[in-house]
Amino acid sequence: MSLSGVCVTAVESRPAGIIGTSQSPSHRPFGARVKAFVALTKPRIIELLLITTVPVMFLAEQGVPDLRLVLLTCLGGYLSAGGANALNMYIDRDIDALMDRTSQRPLVTGMVSPRECLAFGITLAVVSTLLFGLAVNWLSAWLSLGALLFYVVVYTMILKRRTSQNIVWGGIAGCMPVLIGWSAVTNSLSWAPVILFMVIFFWTPPHYWPLSMKVREDYARVGVPMLPVIASNKVVARQIVMYSWVMVAVSLLLTPLGYTGWFYTLVALVAGGWWLWEAHSLQNRAKAEVTGAKLKEMRLFHWSITYVSLVFVAIAVDPFLR
Repeated sequence: MSLSGVCVTAVESRPAGIIGTSQSPSHRPFGARVKAFVALTKPRIIELLLITTVPVMFLAEQGVPDLRLVLLTCLGGYLSAGGANALNMYIDRDIDALMDRTSQRPLVTGMVSPRECLAFGITLAVVSTLLFGLAVNWLSAWLSLGALLFYVVVYTMILKRRTSQNIVWGGIAGCMPVLIGWSAVTNSLSWAPVILFMVIFFWTPPHYWPLSMKVREDYARVGVPMLPVIASNKVVARQIVMYSWVMVAVSLLLTPLGYTGWFYTLVALVAGGWWLWEAHSLQNRAKAEVTGAKLKEMRLFHWSITYVSLVFVAIAVDPFLR
């Protein structure tokens, strides 16, 4: 959804057209092609981005925001993130062809050609920026475009294959929706969205590293230095615990600053406490040198999605209970 720099060698890609890039259009059914272009946007990831956008609009409004504005912001956010994800797949098509978890992506199967993917990604980037600028406001448009460029250029092109800090700093792009949600309503920024930006910033590494632990062989095979590839489970788990404590502490800053009340505080405390329990449990298993399925690293990954959903739903509900 990310300590020292690590250089990696170039990855030899799978020969072009090995699965389907040489197929004629008649061998690529229209329905399957539509599904492939939707898949380029990574809709499951975008769902999570919208979960962090809409509740912030409720917080900014301190009530129900203009529903038309919410729909336009969600549409703009989907198109922008979808364009970034498509461009990510275009750039990473060589390693996607060699990794088990990405072997069925549209560029690898040949359902979409690289040229089509590039054009699709650029088109979504342009349309989303204009939609934000003309229908929402230009502050939101520039924030959205900045997130897209950061994800594509800084994370995908520069950091991902060079440093284990990739997901730490690359995760900044995933923090931007909270700023966009707030700016869409207020056409400005304040401490509230900045605090939530930091929550997502510290949430991203302990969210993604457990998944990276699970698929470390995939990343190792293509030379992507995710932290679990270059460090032991003990080191990764210790980093997860450190980021988790900071994340929970930052999430509690909204209330003393007057942005939220008792309901959000209660949810943040309970959800954060459970997160810390899971993080420390993973660290204990790693210290005991548990490996394989018994490490249960995906428990924290799945809980991390539940955590961010609960916290941001609480952000949306809290204004009505104050």
